[in-house]
Amino acid sequence: MLEERHGFQAEVGRLLDIVAHSLYSDRSVFLRELVSNASDACDKLRYLALTHPELAAEDAQFRVVITPDAAAKTLTIADNGIGMNREDLVANLGTIARSGTAAFLKEATGDSSKDLSLIGQFGVGFYAAFMVAERVEVFSRRAGETQGWRWVSEGKGEFAVAAAEDVARGTKIVLHLREDAGEFLEPLRLKTIIARYSDHISLPILLKADGKEDKLNEAAALWMRPKSEITEQQYGEFYRHVSHGFDKPRLTIHWRAEGKIDYTALLFVPGSRPMDLFNPERKHRVKLYVRRVFITDDCADILPGYLRFLQGIVDSEDLPLSISREMLQHNPLLAKIRAALVKRSLGELGKLAEKDAGSYADFWKDFGPVLKEGLYEDQEQRETLLKLARFRSTHGEELVSLADYVGRMKPGQEAIYYLSGESVEAAARSPQLEGFAARGVEVLLLADPVDEFWIPNVGAYDAKPFKSATRGGAELDKIELSEEKKQAQEPQPAGTDALIAMLRLALQDAVKDVRASSRLDVSAVCLVADEGDMDIHLERLLKQHRQLDNASKRVLEVNPRHPLIAGLAKRLSQNGSSDEVTEAAWLLLDQARIVQGEPVADPVAFARRLDATLLKAIA
Repeated sequence: MLEERHGFQAEVGRLLDIVAHSLYSDRSVFLRELVSNASDACDKLRYLALTHPELAAEDAQFRVVITPDAAAKTLTIADNGIGMNREDLVANLGTIARSGTAAFLKEATGDSSKDLSLIGQFGVGFYAAFMVAERVEVFSRRAGETQGWRWVSEGKGEFAVAAAEDVARGTKIVLHLREDAGEFLEPLRLKTIIARYSDHISLPILLKADGKEDKLNEAAALWMRPKSEITEQQYGEFYRHVSHGFDKPRLTIHWRAEGKIDYTALLFVPGSRPMDLFNPERKHRVKLYVRRVFITDDCADILPGYLRFLQGIVDSEDLPLSISREMLQHNPLLAKIRAALVKRSLGELGKLAEKDAGSYADFWKDFGPVLKEGLYEDQEQRETLLKLARFRSTHGEELVSLADYVGRMKPGQEAIYYLSGESVEAAARSPQLEGFAARGVEVLLLADPVDEFWIPNVGAYDAKPFKSATRGGAELDKIELSEEKKQAQEPQPAGTDALIAMLRLALQDAVKDVRASSRLDVSAVCLVADEGDMDIHLERLLKQHRQLDNASKRVLEVNPRHPLIAGLAKRLSQNGSSDEVTEAAWLLLDQARIVQGEPVADPVAFARRLDATLLKAIA
């Protein structure tokens, strides 16, 4: 068969360039990546062979073999795992299917140190080979098939695929090393790298050199060893093996359950946020083993979606080896394991929050929005999750817990107040906070879309209802002003009630009502949702996603003590009803919309009114 030439997917070309340059200072990780992939390939075939033993019959002793050839300047990494056919080679080695690719390339800066951090969130896998190789050949034959294939590329825009003869089952990667990569032909150097990165691999890694064959690793499942015998470095390398990342785990959770259910779990909280964390599919990253045999990395029932940031493995002693993915979906034993995993993982996060608030705050900034999904998905763990939740608030820059908030509630305060916005910073600038600040009432500042959904579902914490600061019935009058504010506050100017009635008449088709405000202290006006109406920020989100056609009318609140409102009240009492007040009413409404982050309803009319007002001011 003639050789087929293909162009790399555009993203692969950029990724290859970044990988080759950004990781230059730590090129030895290429061997970790290739050995890790080889181990995964063997795991997959071992699982398939449980029900189709003929697939592994020709060679059932799974292993990875590393062969340096100094004369040819090549390094070969071979496995006898699942292997690939032509379609697999084109799909797996010519494109990147992982959903974080676009985000990774968008964030790439060209700065080696910064891009290395990004790569740590993404993983590089097979493409790490081009850090040390000027040309890469892949020979592969898929288990159960007779035709072998050869893939070759210099990593510069294209690759070629052709049929090949005498190819063993599995995959053999031949690296034609660069001139400056000769160190990776030295047996001692290779032994050191494997000892550092891949000692935990649970199948033999062999080195063929100088006419000898040496086993380089213990070939025992790391998770089955006692915790006292595992070093932090070994945990770290195993984490990088399962995550294909370069960061360090923020938290390691390792335990063995014995009794009615026997299983071992080794889970990690990543040190940095994976780029595909918010993928709509919400896939987790935990592999399921049964008695050290890999079963699947796509068991949706092993963890809930809100814990999808966890990496690692779960190894069951009780599930049958021949279990299928369909059987897993409704297996009661797996449901019990899942419940235990959730309880233990949340418990360990709770311990981290108590012991190291700073580290937990960093965790929350990365994974808090995901963990909050459990507040409306998992009623059984809701109380635990509420204790784990952290928020920004008007109290200061530090994250606060709900227990912290309740402990600081003011006399007369009956609710936990929150304000949603496009960002915490935008929410913090809202005029709707002014009355709360004047009374020293803390307000939670929310900016994650998930907040709009779990709060109505949860309703309350510690018998204190959650209440939006944008709602009409904020009940601030029940909470006393500070003494300083009491002394500084002037009585409501005369004529305010008449002005509000006039504004209500002028804007009757545009707003639900016009009221004097107890929440405003500095600003003249703001828009709020009436009691029982949808929160303003939630309504905006639904409109953006075309899930809501018509917006609700809002309540316009005015600050009677603001000089502008007081001046209008005085003007109205002197002149009676006038077009001037009507025009001012519409300007005030548009001002409230702008402050709220909403467009004005009629930009042309707004500009005309503003021009007329400015002209009078300078005339």
